[in-house]
Amino acid sequence: QGYTLCVLYLALGSAATKVRKQQKEAAGIGEGRGGRRGPENVWGSAATAAMCALAGRKWPQKQSVLAVAFVASLATKLSDTLASEIGKAYGKTCFLSTTLKRVPPGTEGAVSLEGTLAGVAGSLVAAGYAFKVGLVGWWPAVPACAVAAFVATTCESWLGASVQ
Repeated sequence: QGYTLCVLYLALGSAATKVRKQQKEAAGIGEGRGGRRGPENVWGSAATAAMCALAGRKWPQKQSVLAVAFVASLATKLSDTLASEIGKAYGKTCFLSTTLKRVPPGTEGAVSLEGTLAGVAGSLVAAGYAFKVGLVGWWPAVPACAVAAFVATTCESWLGASVQ
């Protein structure tokens, strides 16, 4: 079941990367490799999910909490990917997350309403899927995963604006 959530992230992340691909590439903000994503996009950025899955095997009594953490980590990754890709494609007004100064789409640390809403939707899709396949219960796991994803993607935007 957990593997299928990884596949869902890979499929939706790849699809989002291809949205307005030519426009993003022309602006110099397109994803590398022609927008294709591979297993390293899941596992390279989902070490937390892998650690939660392994810890669930070692400590079965903590499995329900670790399952929520597993889902939240992948919901966060999907949220971040959708926020970034949809924000670059459709973001009408982008702001730097640290100063709220207007910046062009694709700027590190930039946020837009369109990207933010896509990110929230992505986290809800991932958490809802995890509920449907029996990885987590509905309450409080699905809302907790969505909130965790929002907080994490917001923090990543702040880091992107500050450090990168």
